[in-house]
Amino acid sequence: MKKVLLIGAIALFGALNAQQTKFGLKAGYALSNIVSQELEESLEDEFGGSSNNNSKSGYFIGAFVEHKLNDKFAIQGEAQYANLGGQFEVKYDETAGGLNIKFTLQDKLNFNQILIPISAKYFVIPQLAIYGGPSVAFNAGYKSELKFKDHNIPSEFMGEINQELSALEKEQDDLLKESLKSTAFNIFFGGEYTFYKGLSVDARYTVGLTNYIKDPVDGEELKMNYLQVGLGYKF
Repeated sequence: MKKVLLIGAIALFGALNAQQTKFGLKAGYALSNIVSQELEESLEDEFGGSSNNNSKSGYFIGAFVEHKLNDKFAIQGEAQYANLGGQFEVKYDETAGGLNIKFTLQDKLNFNQILIPISAKYFVIPQLAIYGGPSVAFNAGYKSELKFKDHNIPSEFMGEINQELSALEKEQDDLLKESLKSTAFNIFFGGEYTFYKGLSVDARYTVGLTNYIKDPVDGEELKMNYLQVGLGYKF
């Protein structure tokens, strides 16, 4: 009888524990920005003109596990694949020898990463939770995209120019792989609202803590911040 009760208690505890742990999937939109004064200045030196630092659109997809400690508190772990990065634009408009040349060079940097966020969640009401915590990011590949837009360059020169841009992309990718760290640490905060059964909408902002540059010589910095908005399903 004691064995039956013990087995029943273990089974009940397992069932209760399983009820407190839920798994899920999520995916959505990411808007990221690279903070690097040195990168802006290097583009200006390379192509002339003035540079602008813009945000880049991307995406993320992943899975998570949530374990509720009680009605108000939970811990959550996630694994995501995310397309992040930044976008710089150099504007050039000069007249030389009676010929006006103008263009905008767009340099889009794709930082593909594996993200592992760990968060503490507080449920304001059963449907609404706020959360925050640390995350670690692992490099899954860098990819540069260089292109001219809003230019008056004659079409007969564009073939050769595009070849040069392809060569510069490869050089930049090699430089990123060589000079940037493969692991970065971040901190994030956000909120989640469950609007129908296991379906939820989630928004968070992540602040980069790590300087990606491996060996800064004169205080050079490169950090990345990003916003994520997505849909999740918990089952």
